Amino acid sequence: MTEYTLYELFKETFFLCLLLSAPVLILGMLIGVAVSIFQTATSIQEQSLTFIPKLLITGMAMIWLAPWMLTKLMTFTYQLLGQLQNFAR
Repeated sequence: MTEYTLYELFKETFFLCLLLSAPVLILGMLIGVAVSIFQTATSIQEQSLTFIPKLLITGMAMIWLAPWMLTKLMTFTYQLLGQLQNFAR
């Protein structure tokens, strides 16, 4: 395995991690900002008010996006296992 091969493998793995985590994190961030604006406008300072909507939205997003995430992960795994003989050199 050359340094270039290792670099490409790391780059693909890192990009896949970003691709799979970004939608859930962005939704959580958007809900957090919306709830924070609501709390500021109404002067409600309840900690569970920010936690529960983010928990529900991220959970629902993970359930809704699970087939897409699994497809991406399986495609990457098949490609990785298909190139296994290249890594053993």
